[in-house]
Amino acid sequence: PLVGGYWKSGRLGFSMFPTVESDYSQVNASLPFGTPVEKTAIVGERLVRAAQQVIEECGHPELSEGIFSEIGRGGSHKVDVRVFLADPEIRNKIMSTDEFTKRWREKAGDILGIRTIRFSSDSGGPGGGPALTVELRHENSKVLEDAAKKLARELAAFPLAQDIDDGVEDGKRQYNFTMKPAAISLGLTAESVGRQVRSAFEGTDVLRQQRGRNEIRVKVRLPEEERTRMFNLENFILKTPAGGEVPLVEVVDTEIGRSYTSISRRNGLRTRNVTANIRPKSKAGEVMEQLDATVLPALMDQFPGLDYSYEGQQADSRDSLGSMKITLPLVLMAIYILLAIPFRSYIQPLIVMTSIPFGIIGAVLGHILMGYDMTMIGIIGMLALSGVVVNDALVLIDFANSRRAHHDNAHDAVVAAGVQRFRAIMLTTLTTFGGLAPMIFETSRQARFLIPMAISLGYGLLFATGITLLLVPSLYMIVEDIKEKFKSFQSR
Repeated sequence: PLVGGYWKSGRLGFSMFPTVESDYSQVNASLPFGTPVEKTAIVGERLVRAAQQVIEECGHPELSEGIFSEIGRGGSHKVDVRVFLADPEIRNKIMSTDEFTKRWREKAGDILGIRTIRFSSDSGGPGGGPALTVELRHENSKVLEDAAKKLARELAAFPLAQDIDDGVEDGKRQYNFTMKPAAISLGLTAESVGRQVRSAFEGTDVLRQQRGRNEIRVKVRLPEEERTRMFNLENFILKTPAGGEVPLVEVVDTEIGRSYTSISRRNGLRTRNVTANIRPKSKAGEVMEQLDATVLPALMDQFPGLDYSYEGQQADSRDSLGSMKITLPLVLMAIYILLAIPFRSYIQPLIVMTSIPFGIIGAVLGHILMGYDMTMIGIIGMLALSGVVVNDALVLIDFANSRRAHHDNAHDAVVAAGVQRFRAIMLTTLTTFGGLAPMIFETSRQARFLIPMAISLGYGLLFATGITLLLVPSLYMIVEDIKEKFKSFQSR
């Protein structure tokens, strides 16, 4: 209960994969769609200067191996800046990638005109990307946009949330037409109006001519000076099905709006992702609990028909844990069957398997002691541990059974098993832990993905062994005492 309570309290965080520092720190920023490259470059220069200031203030120019800035990838409004840091042997003596990113964020400050900005120090490999992704779904795009902005504002109030993106990115400016009743009486439809306007302003292919391997397309459309003025659009002359003419302004209402850079759907509903970085990433579960308790229910009340789900890393965790719920009972059942066959008993396999929960407790304590968050890799290590920790109990029970077969009483058999098998059990446990120790105490970046599994196996086995030497003989004697009392009761 104590270990479970410690984990449930949030003191032991959980993440899908271990957080691994990258050899570089980077920032991805975007301005409003259509921002000229010149303005985007100014933002890029400010981010570069902020990174240079961090390097200068730390007094170790060798910390950085170079700064790379890229503008315009994905649009003139986007800028990416990456600072390549020294190797871990040098970097760890000065400051970590995470600490550099934190100082870089502080130096950059609030930049006017930025739509979204995201600093990251754990890019690359599994576990990268935003720690929290909430997918909102609704049939109305305007409602969806308002809900996404509202959720982003609520997330901004969370101290752990950073780099919040509401997923609302406006595209190019566009004119939205709404048909007037007069258009219907003239026989005009939205399709016919749109086709005529498109032909005049976008152009219509009137000729295609092959010239060598290339095809030459000839378009007819209004002159450029007439296509760039709102006056010419509103007074554009439409032809009616009856052969008459009418100005566009007479049959449609015109509203200036923005197009969407992308439209995503799920099950027929439009979707929008609201993302945020959570620091530390292992606390994402706490933020989700608070969102589920207050923010998201209120959001769904405010916007009827709104639906949501957690995607990204949270979806991966949900799927993996869901499969674990199926796998774990099957593993335990297989272990029970494999033990029941040689023991020819229904009870003794259960005695042996009492080591498993104590192995899991040891694995959790190992993560706490080593300062690691629980990860899916660590949980997989617990599954492997379930098949290993039973070995010590198996040796004890088997030896006790063999002594009982030679007509020893239960007490003498258990004592003999504890004395005779103690050395073998302890040597097996210590040598196994010794073999895992180099991995457990490794500090290199490459080993970070395997360390949680080694911690689960090593500390789980170490803790379970101590419990096994005390608990298993006691349970064996309790079962034998119950059998004796049951036999004496039947003989009466």
